[in-house]
Amino acid sequence: MSYRAPVDDILYTLRHVAGLDRLEADGLAPELADGMADAVLREAGRFATERVAPLNRIGDKVGSVLKDGRVTTPPGWRDSYRDWAEAGWNGLASPPEHGGQGLPNLIQSACIEMWNSASMAFSLGPLLTAGAVEALASHGSDELKRLYLPRLVSGEWMGTMNLTEPQAGSDLAALRARAERAGDGSYRIFGQKIFITYGEHDMADNIVHLVLARLPDAPPGTRGISLFVVPKVLVNPDGTLGAPNDVRCAGVEHKLGIHASPTCTMMFGDAGGAVGYLVGEENRGLACMFTMMNNARLGVGLQGVAIAERAFQQALDYAGQRRQGRAPGAAGEGMSPIIDHADVRRMLMWMRAQTGAARAICYLTAEALDRARRAPTPEARREAADRAALLTPVAKAYSTDIGVEVASLGVQVHGGMGYIEETGAAQHLRDARIAAIYEGTNGIQAIDLVTRKLPLADGATVRAAIAVMRETVNALAARNTPGFGQAAARLGEAVDALDRATAWMLAAATDGRQTEALAGATPYLRLFGVGQGGVSLAKEAMAALDDSGQSEQGRTARVATARFFAEQIATEAPGLERAVVDGAGAVADAARVFAS
Repeated sequence: MSYRAPVDDILYTLRHVAGLDRLEADGLAPELADGMADAVLREAGRFATERVAPLNRIGDKVGSVLKDGRVTTPPGWRDSYRDWAEAGWNGLASPPEHGGQGLPNLIQSACIEMWNSASMAFSLGPLLTAGAVEALASHGSDELKRLYLPRLVSGEWMGTMNLTEPQAGSDLAALRARAERAGDGSYRIFGQKIFITYGEHDMADNIVHLVLARLPDAPPGTRGISLFVVPKVLVNPDGTLGAPNDVRCAGVEHKLGIHASPTCTMMFGDAGGAVGYLVGEENRGLACMFTMMNNARLGVGLQGVAIAERAFQQALDYAGQRRQGRAPGAAGEGMSPIIDHADVRRMLMWMRAQTGAARAICYLTAEALDRARRAPTPEARREAADRAALLTPVAKAYSTDIGVEVASLGVQVHGGMGYIEETGAAQHLRDARIAAIYEGTNGIQAIDLVTRKLPLADGATVRAAIAVMRETVNALAARNTPGFGQAAARLGEAVDALDRATAWMLAAATDGRQTEALAGATPYLRLFGVGQGGVSLAKEAMAALDDSGQSEQGRTARVATARFFAEQIATEAPGLERAVVDGAGAVADAARVFAS
């Protein structure tokens, strides 16, 4: 089964959970007047379903191939990308002054989900290009913006992010790539970068590499890293393409998944030095690159949602067709569809509920980013920026963990056929696995959450987020709707557990108990995701009950999903709290277990 973009579900979450309606009502998204959001997303869904999704299987089977220094993408890849870019999808949220449409992050995020559900490998290149656009728009000189942004925004050129080296993965302080001043305002770049997504390919006329490197007189550690634009093909002053730069692809990795996305080893400066141009200030490159990385982290979280959605769709379709056994109370003769068996229904509801929860968290993050840029007062923008900062590691880590778990359950629903490549269920699991690793492993996201994001505004940001969750729980309890079962009680327990664990984390930071806090970072992030995700589903379900335009089937589905999450998933919250508060000693024991 191929993919069908769930545009109605996406729009419902955008409007009733993430706050798209409020964004429009507050006058912060005037470009979405006259039904523009619906029109854009429905057209994006059509393109994703009809043009991109059919590429997914052939991309997985054929992959991208390196020969004589050039990478060829799978059949249909180049033509579909060109049509995608010509339709304007690459510049959806980019600045209008550089040729973009300037639409909100919320709309862009919904499209990113659909592109990645259709084909994660296809969509990785545009995701990094969007990050390059943001980094250059925020930190590039006027000349760099003039030369590079219009063509990156249009999709005529594509961008990359070059951080990782063989000895420097998560620890960029170990970075060795070097830069030398050329005397004419440009620089010469030397060194090797690995795991560079779309580092070489045939889909665009030029590839604009953003490269971290050190100057000879740079201070040690991350304080001495600079960021450079290093194009594959040099750009003339009039914007036309000139001679090839001293950049080459030395290898393409053979990976577990995303086979069609070329993951390259890049060599800079083999023949005298690759020409590069400084972005921002010398020795301040990491701050510039973080602009790109933060953009990518939400995008990667959306990849988790995307793969989960596609895996769920395929599992649901298969469960309705596959017949095995006889379900209790089944009418007629013969075997029942496996969807009639209670445990298969449980698995499918788990997949649906977790996918919806992760989607809501990502869209809430996108809405906060929009308000951080569009709110009318500095105070409102600062509060929104803090909220986005708090949610970003949760969006990235929780959603990508869910992507892996949902894809794995998708294989389980298929049974033995899920372990056979021809069904396609295995590809979703293989593709999903990388998202929990790149753009900062999920363990690093958890560390970032508890050490840097919880203390924002002296803890006021996270306390405000929990207070909003509690308001939704109280509203749910006040309705006393039988269809919700024990959802209000279970979600209340989850939010209480999150509140207590948060207080413990903040106290640990104040008391200098960093080791204890780090030991509980990953279960804390999961707890936050469970609380935020469950409350979001409840909010969506309550909106459906009050929505006269919602079908009875839609109401039933949303209420049942929120109840399932609360009664089957949120119940893990007290255990996660215990792991956060009392689990440090067990983690410390590992030092003795693994002692040499």
